[in-house]
Order: sequence, then structure tokens, then C-alpha cells
Amino acid sequence: MRILIAEDDAPLATFIAKAFKSEDHVTEIAASGEDALQRLQKGSFDLLILDLNLPVVSGSEVLSKVRSENADIPILILTATDEVAERVSCLDAGADDYLTKPFSFSELAARIRAVLRRKNHSGQAYLKVADLELDYMQRTVHRGDRNIELTPKEFALLEYFMRNPGRRITRNMIIEHVWKLSPDTMTNVVDVYVNYLRKKIDEGAKVRLIRTIRGVGYEFGPSDTTDEVEE
Repeated sequence: MRILIAEDDAPLATFIAKAFKSEDHVTEIAASGEDALQRLQKGSFDLLILDLNLPVVSGSEVLSKVRSENADIPILILTATDEVAERVSCLDAGADDYLTKPFSFSELAARIRAVLRRKNHSGQAYLKVADLELDYMQRTVHRGDRNIELTPKEFALLEYFMRNPGRRITRNMIIEHVWKLSPDTMTNVVDVYVNYLRKKIDEGAKVRLIRTIRGVGYEFGPSDTTDEVEE
């Protein structure tokens, strides 16, 4: 799951990010409302954790703008203010939940799970490409009737592929988005993990979903392309 943390308290934002990373989620931190909006425009996120007291563009403005453009992304509000009127205003503006500071991470995580369960009932918490389904809340993968067991890194790699079906993805893109390393990092870890994933996802299947494209990298999804390299 990809989480955007819009919080100008750097130590708090780092704490939240590290806690979610330990659960193998991908996190990004935005220190201002303007930064949060820019990141939301550039990337795809599964959850927004939003502080109301943000510089440049307030959290309330971010909430209003995001909801006017994206009705689906779950939004959990964080704030130091414990006023009923403010809670009501945020919920009416489209927030999915509200948590006041200080808080425990266990409560934050529980509230997020509850929000995602509600979204899941509306079909928002999973990805599907062909007959392959990934549930990023339950962290399960199925292809047809077959349950596929993945390691945390394999799961993150598959999620990235499934968010970009039909797109040609370079190794540097994978290193940057899945491993969070510099794009110019020299390593064969991508090829190794793609091969692990290919064996689990495509072995025995009539339609292969993971293809290696000559001189480019990889492409995910059913296709009739002829420039595949067998590995």
C-alpha cells in the first residue's frame, strides 16, 4: 500500500513513516499542503494521512481540493485540536476518519484498517489484472482459484507492476519505487526478484503476465507483443 503522510512535524512524520515501512508499506512525506497536492497529482496513493495545520496550503484546503478531484482515496485527518465543530466540518468535507494528537500508532493503524475495510466493501482495496487479484489490505494474491504466497518484497514488486499494466517499466523505475534506492544503483536484485515473481505468477498459466522487453525492462499484463526475451 502507498501512503502519503502530509505532516509538517518532521519527527512525527518520520515516526509514522518508519512504522508503516516496517509493515512493508511504501510511504512518502509532504511537509506542506502544497507539497501534498503536488505529490498526489504526480503519483497514485492508497491512503492520505492529513494534518490540518499545514503551511502554505492548509489541511482543510487540501481535503477540499482532493475530494473535488478524487472521491475514492481514503483520508484520515490528524490534528491537535479536539473540537466537535472541526471534526464535523472535516467529516462533512469528505474525511473518512479523524484522530487527535497525541495518539498511539496502534490506534492510528487500527483506524486505517477500519477505513480500508469500509472501502473494501466498495471494491476499492484490491487490484486486478486479467485473472490475477491482489488485496493490499489483506495482503493476499490469487490467480484464478490458486492462492499465491509472496514475500513482502515480492508483494511490493507485484503491486507496482499491477498499478502500471501495459506500461514499459525500466529496472531503474523499479529500484526507485520498490526498493526506494537511487535510480542509478547498480544491482541485479530487480532481475532476481522478477524471476522469483514470474515463477510464482506465470508458471503453469495459459497467459503470461510478466514479460521482459529487450533494451527496456519489463511489461505487465496480457499482451500479444513479440519483442519478449525469455528468461
